[in-house]
Amino acid sequence: MIEMKVMGIALDTRTGSPIVVLHDKANRKALPIWIGSAEASAIIRKIENLTVARPMTHDLIINIIEKTGYKLDRVEINDVEKETYYATLYLVDENGKTVEIDSRPSDAIAVAIRVDAPIFVTANVISSGSVSTDSAKDEEEAQEFKNFVQSLKPSDFEKLLKDNDHHESDQ
Repeated sequence: MIEMKVMGIALDTRTGSPIVVLHDKANRKALPIWIGSAEASAIIRKIENLTVARPMTHDLIINIIEKTGYKLDRVEINDVEKETYYATLYLVDENGKTVEIDSRPSDAIAVAIRVDAPIFVTANVISSGSVSTDSAKDEEEAQEFKNFVQSLKPSDFEKLLKDNDHHESDQ
């Protein structure tokens, strides 16, 4: 699992649909998720610290969670299937009891940012939906790996095989 933060809301230039963009702490990967305009509005309101006179839906959800003795521990965006993302809210009470609630990622993110709960994304979601945000660093790492592979000699493998044979005979 990789912890991610909300980078912001963008608009798909082709469709005009809002996209919430998450990024990892190292700013190496960004995960764009297309969302509805109501959820985008809720996320933007929190990012920009805009207050409203009455609780909006995601504020209501937090109020319900807290009034029933729970707190939002974390959010996980844990699956993607045919461009549909899935998330889970993890609620914890004072005794450590955990309750898992299925959620759309957009709602999970809108709720999480209201209480500063961490947002985690599974590796399979990252690998299927993320884009690189640091191509220079990616290129540098690719070049380092290429140099490493080119520096390998057959004798390096012979030593590795001997060490491996030695360890297998110990078992």
